Amino acid sequence: MTKRYDVAIVGGGLVGASLACALAPLGLRVALLESVRFSVASQPSYDDRTLALSASSCRILQALEIWPAVAGSATPIREIQVREFDRPGRVLMEPGELDLDRFGHVVEAKVFGAAVMAQIPRWENLDFLCPAAVTKIDAGAELAVIHYTADGRDHRIQASLLVGADGADSFVRQSLDIETEKHDYRQTAIICNITPEQDHRGRAFECFTLTGPFAVMPHVNGRCGLIWCVSTDQAALMMEMPETEFLREAHRRFGNHLGKFLKIGRRSSYPLRLVRALEDVRPGAVILGNAAHAIHPVGAQGFNLGLRDVAVLAELLQDESRKGADANYGNIDLLTRYSDWRKPDQAGTIAYSDGLARIFSNPTRLAAAARTAGILAHAFVPSLRRQLAVRSMGYRGRTPRLAAGEPL
Repeated sequence: MTKRYDVAIVGGGLVGASLACALAPLGLRVALLESVRFSVASQPSYDDRTLALSASSCRILQALEIWPAVAGSATPIREIQVREFDRPGRVLMEPGELDLDRFGHVVEAKVFGAAVMAQIPRWENLDFLCPAAVTKIDAGAELAVIHYTADGRDHRIQASLLVGADGADSFVRQSLDIETEKHDYRQTAIICNITPEQDHRGRAFECFTLTGPFAVMPHVNGRCGLIWCVSTDQAALMMEMPETEFLREAHRRFGNHLGKFLKIGRRSSYPLRLVRALEDVRPGAVILGNAAHAIHPVGAQGFNLGLRDVAVLAELLQDESRKGADANYGNIDLLTRYSDWRKPDQAGTIAYSDGLARIFSNPTRLAAAARTAGILAHAFVPSLRRQLAVRSMGYRGRTPRLAAGEPL
């Protein structure tokens, strides 16, 4: 017998698992399918990366009752400094300019993953199918059929709504024949934790270079999260570089803002590209998170954008659930409302991150002069700093209830 669900979520990473935690308390029958056997050590979404969570993302997690398990390992962002390597000027942003006491928090991805996964066994109406490799999808307006393999056998389930949260190379998106816009930045992000000589005091630093941003994020126990974007042809060299040499080069690039870099954790790397779906809904199906928009990490908005997708979709599905037996979670009118609600935020955030990535990688003198003028203008004009902070925090369009800190 084929089991039927209200919602089937393909992809148990950061965004997919968060959506499952948002929907389960609503009483919906939810299936969460993940192809990689879960453990904090092996699940690719839950590695040593640091997540810079905006204030609205923290409110979403608070409303989902995930935040208490994360808060003890979260580091507040109390100041953001932005500058360009080897150019004059800097922009200093403080949360008070947005009437906040902090911009958000930095959390390790694996800590977040453990907190989310701890929620899943609480709900009898949520089935976590893992490892479950989806092999075929038959999507329709009335019902989606998801075929998958588990334990060497073929299985299938049905769902009123299919959600693709399976990353930038989304199998769901491809199965739905949704076209994408792609751009290879020819950059690779080197990710690791470092320990500086001086206390970071909650300060986040972003230094723009021609090969991409060099970002240092405040972290627990005096550590910092480092995101160092290099040209892809240099990535292997940077990954194999001896630790002492890597730390010396990082300090040369960063400067003496936190003294010397003393220790380094495990390094990992990710190629950087823009993958933007030209559609995000079909009758009975929706894609979100990186499946809909994988963006450059400049500004650290990728997961925050996906979490706002979760907040909006969960709110609309809750509204639909009030219809009781007449609820239709895959109806195109509902999904179109989701798409229309999300478009301004998605378009603005993508334009912001993509624009910064391109302009700061432009080596011409004219572009360099324009960048310097822009940084100096933001440094001296408070209204420009506020606009930059608002764009970097992702505050665009109508705010979903979860992002306002209100439970569904």
